[in-house]
Amino acid sequence: MTAFVFALVLAVALTGAIAWWGLRHPPNMNLTWGEAFVAALVVFGWMIVIFGVLPNQWLQWSDGPLRWRSDKIGIPAGPLGWPLTNGNKYLGFIPFDKGTFWPHGITFFGRGRITFTAQDLRDIVAALIYVVALVGLIIGWLAWQARGKAKPATPELPSSAYGRPLVRNV
Repeated sequence: MTAFVFALVLAVALTGAIAWWGLRHPPNMNLTWGEAFVAALVVFGWMIVIFGVLPNQWLQWSDGPLRWRSDKIGIPAGPLGWPLTNGNKYLGFIPFDKGTFWPHGITFFGRGRITFTAQDLRDIVAALIYVVALVGLIIGWLAWQARGKAKPATPELPSSAYGRPLVRNV
């Protein structure tokens, strides 16, 4: 857990540092060779943390201490399960047993069953880390390319002798 939290904090800190530097750097100022090298190194390190270290630490944590394996059927409750340890078998209408929601799968009116394992949830979270990182990277690229560009000004309407804009041509 410590490695995952550290990777998450490092990813957020690097994202903030890159955004801060991008906002204070004027768009018309040329980079020196050294600044470009350091910026490329920081962005490369950020991408390694976002796309490599963070998902890996999540998978290591969920496989290790959390024990989210393929034989654990149901959605792990995590900290939501502690008030339910007094023997309750339902949280509202959701079945709950042994620290998981839907411990025997989701049934549809007695016809068929969908089993959802903890490993499925682990893989979904890992995929969401990649999707959020990729969307954030694309938004960052677009913001970097659009910085310094002024929005097109709305054309001024001709004004009357009283100083008010003309709505129609007379």
